[in-house]
Amino acid sequence: MARLSNFLFVLSLICILPLYLCQQSYGGKLNPGYYAHSCPQAGEIVRSVVAQAVARETRMAASLMRLHFHDCFVQVWLTSSIRSIIFCLLRTEQGSYEMQGCDGSLLLDSSGRIVSEKSSNPNSKSARGFEVVDQIKAQLEKQCPGTVSCADILTLAARDSSVLTGGPSWMVPLGRRDSRSASLSGSNNNIPAPNNTFQTILSKFNRQGLDVTDLVALSGSHTIGFSRCTSFRQRLYNQSGNGRPDMTLEQSFAANLRQRCPRSGGDQNLSVLDIVSAAKFDNSYFKNLIENMGLLNSDQVLFSSNDKSRDLVKKYAEDQGEFFEQFAESMIKMGNISPLTGSSGEIRKDCRKINS
Repeated sequence: MARLSNFLFVLSLICILPLYLCQQSYGGKLNPGYYAHSCPQAGEIVRSVVAQAVARETRMAASLMRLHFHDCFVQVWLTSSIRSIIFCLLRTEQGSYEMQGCDGSLLLDSSGRIVSEKSSNPNSKSARGFEVVDQIKAQLEKQCPGTVSCADILTLAARDSSVLTGGPSWMVPLGRRDSRSASLSGSNNNIPAPNNTFQTILSKFNRQGLDVTDLVALSGSHTIGFSRCTSFRQRLYNQSGNGRPDMTLEQSFAANLRQRCPRSGGDQNLSVLDIVSAAKFDNSYFKNLIENMGLLNSDQVLFSSNDKSRDLVKKYAEDQGEFFEQFAESMIKMGNISPLTGSSGEIRKDCRKINS
């Protein structure tokens, strides 16, 4: 009995000690005042550049918000305890192991050992706004060299994009550091696709520690922006074979879409995600879903495929304040997906490449 007790005690140390050491050596919490002393102008610099970009092209607000989302969702999924142990031990031994998450990995160009996430299916020919991030970074490097991470730039730019188009504001927790690696497979496998089923989308959110409420609220960002014909064509022509359009798509709306999106060709033709107020961040997106006018399948399934998500769609359609409050909360939650903090990662001088 004594031997068994001793064995269990040693086993518990083996399991717990790596977590303790990891917290001691690499721990760090995000907080809104992270740059208060090291770069107090950081927030204003990001806000100013984003405002200029959105003034030139309103669509840019949606593009910048999408960059933050696609950056965070690349995380390699493991249970939290296993991830913590592996992350700590492998990084301690190799000095370069990273799990991906909200770490600016999406911004890296391909070079040497890095295969860029920009070439993944969710990002190729659609992810944009990188030049705006470059402008922000250049100004920050002039003001506060080597201080503000590219990952934090994405997070701040997403919040400012919401505010500039009439959406909610929130206090952005800061202190993320930048990844020295990228994950093309993570980008291909973890980011929800426009034609995914509801359950597939929810599973991808659950892997990141997000629930159905976060899914519906964050999908509300589609109240601004555009989507390419190739992302919703299957709803117009039902390419599964029977030749009929998706019956969850309001038919006069579908007829208008077919003018912009032919059965073949025109893959890059754009249509607004929110036919009512494409440039204004509001709750009309949810009202559209109730009327079966969600552009993407991944939008419409929130209303057509699940009772809980349907109730949330109705709730946010009726109360914009509720939507704004939950959207801000879910954006903060999403921004906390596996950030690099403490001494892990680096602060890139150029968001497109690692420092060395």
